[in-house]
Amino acid sequence: MGFSVVSKQLTSTVSPARLFKALVTDSHVLIPKAISGGIQSIEFLEGDGGVGSIRQTNLLDGGKLKYMKHRVDVLDVENLRCKYTLVECDVDFEKLDSVVYDLMFQAAPGGGSVCRMTTTYHGKKGCSLAGEDLKEGKLSVVSLFKAVEEYLIAHPEECA
Repeated sequence: MGFSVVSKQLTSTVSPARLFKALVTDSHVLIPKAISGGIQSIEFLEGDGGVGSIRQTNLLDGGKLKYMKHRVDVLDVENLRCKYTLVECDVDFEKLDSVVYDLMFQAAPGGGSVCRMTTTYHGKKGCSLAGEDLKEGKLSVVSLFKAVEEYLIAHPEECA
């Protein structure tokens, strides 16, 4: 089984604590508001959001995916770090066994924050992963981040 690692660093004027809360600990509440045209709901199937919890993201009709299930593997609120794994979705990935996301939020020099995201794609035995295979996933992660950032800027009372 092969794997591919994609790292991305995003900066924001929003504080690291607010972004962490919006994208991690309160994501089930905030993300459907920030992406009302794409995400219907996020609900916990197991647990309460801590390590081992399984949450399901339900997307609106019309897209490739209808749902995704993620398991929380690491949740370090003090250090603003989260690691989670895509464990199921309704689209059969021909080349993938799993996808692991690792997020860390830190203060940026001069204010705001830096979000370091590492996505590890674990390919099925005998499959190689090329740039085109990973392009859509990278775009969706950046789009989600930017949508949440814009929502937080427009709603300064959220996740304060």
